[in-house]
Amino acid sequence: MGARKEGRRHRPEKRVLIGMSLKAKPTRVENAYERLKREIMCGELPAGYQAPEPVVAERLAMSRTPVREALIRLEAEKLVTLIPRRGAKVLPICRQDLCDVCDVLAVLEALAAENAARGERGEGLLRDSEDVVEELGTGVPGDRLENRAEREDRFFRAIARAGGNPRLEAEIGRLLDQIFRASLVLLHSSPVSASAFQGHRNLVEAIREGRVEAAGAAARSLRAGVLDRLLEALDESGLTEV
Repeated sequence: MGARKEGRRHRPEKRVLIGMSLKAKPTRVENAYERLKREIMCGELPAGYQAPEPVVAERLAMSRTPVREALIRLEAEKLVTLIPRRGAKVLPICRQDLCDVCDVLAVLEALAAENAARGERGEGLLRDSEDVVEELGTGVPGDRLENRAEREDRFFRAIARAGGNPRLEAEIGRLLDQIFRASLVLLHSSPVSASAFQGHRNLVEAIREGRVEAAGAAARSLRAGVLDRLLEALDESGLTEV
């Protein structure tokens, strides 16, 4: 009986240790995922970059297991492709990719905007969106073109968050990830005028005033305008993909 009781006392401890091990693993994967994604988004790992898995792991000073799982996640998000025995390759974005992604974003962002116009909007969120629009329209001292891409990305993520649907917000975020790098590259060759951001103001106003249909229409119109700017910049750059 004593030995049996002793065994029972040790079993919960074993389960705790197993749980701790499982909890630690996603932390390493998440770290590899975030670092690789950040380097892809900012262009440090440009479109076309390709490396075997051991090289990527060495770059991050990590073991191959979390790196492999991180690359699988990035492939699911259409940021890289995994090639057997040749490693991972950062995917470029072509004209058709921009059109396809923006077509889907137009629908999802309109839904988020309509939800935001229907719901209880926090003043903090609206003020933050308006501040971003102001910065986009007027610029700030010492501003760089890439900062505009970052602010515009932040604006669209704020609208997605305002929709109050975490799954919708996550899906919009994944699509924004795919075109952010293109926006960053193309803004260098085609600066945007302040008047281009009136659509952002219209969207914020429609949400603030609770005009549901107008908010959806403003979101679709805004995304169409962003696509037009990107395609025009792509044509002017002479590039076929970024």
